[in-house]
Amino acid sequence: MASQAASSFNGNVKKALAGLRRINLDGLRWRVFDAKDQVLGRLASQISTVIQGKDKPTYAPNRDDGDMCIVLNAKDISVTGRKLTNKFYRWHTGYVGHLKERSLKDQMAKDPTEVIRKAVLRMLPRNKLRDDRDRKLRIFADSEHPFGDRPLEPYTMPPRRVREMRPRARRAMIRAQKKEELQKQTANETVKGKRRVVKEEVKA
Repeated sequence: MASQAASSFNGNVKKALAGLRRINLDGLRWRVFDAKDQVLGRLASQISTVIQGKDKPTYAPNRDDGDMCIVLNAKDISVTGRKLTNKFYRWHTGYVGHLKERSLKDQMAKDPTEVIRKAVLRMLPRNKLRDDRDRKLRIFADSEHPFGDRPLEPYTMPPRRVREMRPRARRAMIRAQKKEELQKQTANETVKGKRRVVKEEVKA
């Protein structure tokens, strides 16, 4: 069954199945996260909770009881604000002056799976369990994956709490709307005035 599911997968099967033999899969649940239209940080925080096993009553910080996490549609993830252009990933090659950087937009075009992986790994504690938890995270850019023979459980994201707009921001929004309406009215009046002048010239 595993070979059939892997054969139907069009992506890199070797990369998708790497390190599975080092994971004790007995008693683990296979949780599926759909990253389509999900905010990057909120999704990563939920994945880090599941991958550490913090959603279980048997959680202990010195044990790796987390479940397998499969993330689909990584290329359709969303970010808030101006992070696409203002967020940078930086690394150093080791040579003098070779500090490299890449924006989030370029990283999404190159490999969107690394964006989610880095967001999740930076939320995990830096200890000896970090590598084992990293192996339990499988991210795919599309909706295809080679784990169709496993008992998959779709993960439902908790509803997002939308905070009420602050009074100052609400007043600023109302002022901007009124200003936009006034600009439209003045533009319409100027257009009507020009049409009247043209009609009078034609009549004369």
